[in-house]
Amino acid sequence: MTDTVEIVEVGARDGLQNEKVHFSTDQKITLIERAIEAGVKRLEVASFVHPKLVPQMADAEAVIKGLPDSKDITYIGLALNKRGALRGLATRENGARGIDEIGCVAIASDTFATKNQGQTSAESVQVSKEMIKLCKTEGMSAQVTISAAWGCPFEGRVDQAKVIAMAEELAEAGPREIAIADTIGVGSPKRVYEMMNNLKERLPEMPLRAHFHNTRNTGLANAWAAYSAGVRTLDSSVAGLGGCPFAPKATGNIGTEDLLYLLEESDVKTAVDLEKMIDLAGWVEEIIGRTPPAMVSQAGGFPNRK
Repeated sequence: MTDTVEIVEVGARDGLQNEKVHFSTDQKITLIERAIEAGVKRLEVASFVHPKLVPQMADAEAVIKGLPDSKDITYIGLALNKRGALRGLATRENGARGIDEIGCVAIASDTFATKNQGQTSAESVQVSKEMIKLCKTEGMSAQVTISAAWGCPFEGRVDQAKVIAMAEELAEAGPREIAIADTIGVGSPKRVYEMMNNLKERLPEMPLRAHFHNTRNTGLANAWAAYSAGVRTLDSSVAGLGGCPFAPKATGNIGTEDLLYLLEESDVKTAVDLEKMIDLAGWVEEIIGRTPPAMVSQAGGFPNRK
């Protein structure tokens, strides 16, 4: 193996936010702890949104308070506005570990941006820039995701030029990285490769991350296309859980165990143990009471070591 990809586990946030079965605070902490035990070093653990909008995230501060205080782990909290960012910063008050990074969100279409966070697309960029600057001033890392980058559930296909222009403007605020998200799972490997390749050319010094949903069964192919374009940080969710409460029919993220299998069989290192993630997916399945979308947790690795 000659190359390495960083896996960002988003199961405890993006994976659970649209799940009908509510995980308790202790169950969320267990999910995060077991992902860390499997080798994950960077995780989305909560979002600072109004509990009436996303009830699964109502216990964000309680989850964060219960997390292991590991120096080599990065905990990410999602925030859609300054109020959310301030909640994230507050988790570090009085010497508490808190989160390590705020994840901001800018959305590539006006309709979805309005439904998701009460802002236009342009406003979401401006708010994200302000949040990044605020966090940096307070000594906290911040990154930003451009959501619905390949398509909007209400407006259709998104122009690649608009996404690139958004990324260039967001880069002015100096985020840790910029993530490009196929929030509703409409991307294709060709369009993903073009987008990521063009972004790397326009922003050669900016680290890029990619986030895919498997709504139309192209998620893993899109992840490989992003990798082929030079992206070395990929989001995934254990068991393939996920979805957006504000995007109709936007089903789960690509499964962490599925992504691990793809990368390992392609001689790409991840530092995450596939069998431990399969076991974790089995534990998740017991809680939700149904077979989750990810496939490797059902079939097992190959050769199957169990």
